[in-house]
Amino acid sequence: MSDRGLELARDKMRTAGVAPAAVDVFSRFYRLLEEGASGFVREADVEPLSGITRHADLEIDDAQASAALARTAIIKLNGGLGTSMGMDRAKSLLEVRRTDDGRRLSFLDVIVGQVRAARQATGAPLPLVLMNSFRTQDDTRAALAGHEGLAVDGVPLDFLQNREPKLRADTLEPVEWPDDPTLEWCPPGHGDLYPALHANGVVRALLDAGFRYACVSNSDNLGAAPDGEIAAWFAGSGAPYAAEMCLKTPADVKGGQLVVRRSDGRIIQRETAQTHPDDLDVSLDPERHRYFHTNNLWFDLEVLAAELDRTGGVLELPLIRNAKTVDPTDSSSPEVVQIESAMGAAVAVFEGATAIEVGRERFLPVKTTNDLLLLRSDAYELTEDYRLVAQVEAPLVRLSSAYKTIGAFDERFAAGPPSLRRSTALTVEGDWTFGAGVRVEGAGALPAPEADRGTVPSGSTITAAGIV
Repeated sequence: MSDRGLELARDKMRTAGVAPAAVDVFSRFYRLLEEGASGFVREADVEPLSGITRHADLEIDDAQASAALARTAIIKLNGGLGTSMGMDRAKSLLEVRRTDDGRRLSFLDVIVGQVRAARQATGAPLPLVLMNSFRTQDDTRAALAGHEGLAVDGVPLDFLQNREPKLRADTLEPVEWPDDPTLEWCPPGHGDLYPALHANGVVRALLDAGFRYACVSNSDNLGAAPDGEIAAWFAGSGAPYAAEMCLKTPADVKGGQLVVRRSDGRIIQRETAQTHPDDLDVSLDPERHRYFHTNNLWFDLEVLAAELDRTGGVLELPLIRNAKTVDPTDSSSPEVVQIESAMGAAVAVFEGATAIEVGRERFLPVKTTNDLLLLRSDAYELTEDYRLVAQVEAPLVRLSSAYKTIGAFDERFAAGPPSLRRSTALTVEGDWTFGAGVRVEGAGALPAPEADRGTVPSGSTITAAGIV
């Protein structure tokens, strides 16, 4: 390892037109990586987060909520491709629901619907701004063209996150992959929000247009709809930054959490990748660490602008070392390291940062086809204001690897998702194609079929005993 790897990476980024602030952020992380930094936050050095405000306890009237939303912008992280589900375009363009009249709605359609409904209900201008990646920008812009009147004067509809080279694990030099040169690049994690905001002048544009606050969330989390009560709470708190936290359930085996650093009493974030293997069990223990991070964040734009101006967009966030293969679909391709950071880690940057406990309805992410089946099913209803409302306690869905990619998933559920309203769980082993009008009751389970692929007949019911 030497300066060669860093200089090659910096030259590659500059040639590709990557923003100087992003190059500086990458350089800082590269040195930490080269020094062997793990990014681990050890359990012995932290205490659990406790005593935070509950959304359910807020007493906010409609006028306060509307006034706060009138000064709030919605920023969605939209750089993800859904590669874990075999996708090669923006995950937000994936169909998530169908209306009663058969219209197919993508994540993006639902997000736009939520923003429009909040505008109509409160009169707030509520700009929507997407942070796209170089892989999602064109498709997303084309999709947005079908939503007239969405833009707000003086505010961009989207901005581009940065990119960085994947590094060979053995040399820490930029990897070369002539079969598909686009795979030589990766996004820097959602911590890139800060240099990207700075490089694109987004925060200043929002402030100049009269907005003071921003709510940031992932585009695949349809629970993070505009919320006037939280906006009013945040505006009244005087805090520079706030994170939405949910109580853990047995299903929450991943995800970041906020903890309190013993050395100075400051709130910091610990991602799963920053959890030492020896600390994993205790970090997941809901009795000790009661909350997990929804990745829904609130910012005071004036404070954020001052910090970005002071640092040139280079916030000192902790390193996340992510080991991959250069082609994520080919485990035999060369091993690489992706340098990443988490946007929630900025909680340690802003003095006076806080958190709020929110209900599970604020956290409906889709990371796998298990999650997608749940949201497409009748376990949720889509309301007139485009909110997905649970009709039952969400059953735990576990599909086999036969359903991992969206193509395979859609083929096997071509007749529509099964009814999950009377189920507590659905576990599918092996490969099954589902007919129309299938119902699941209780802890439904399908063992692997005797043939290569089995068929669940239309109109049948799945129980713990299988198909009946």
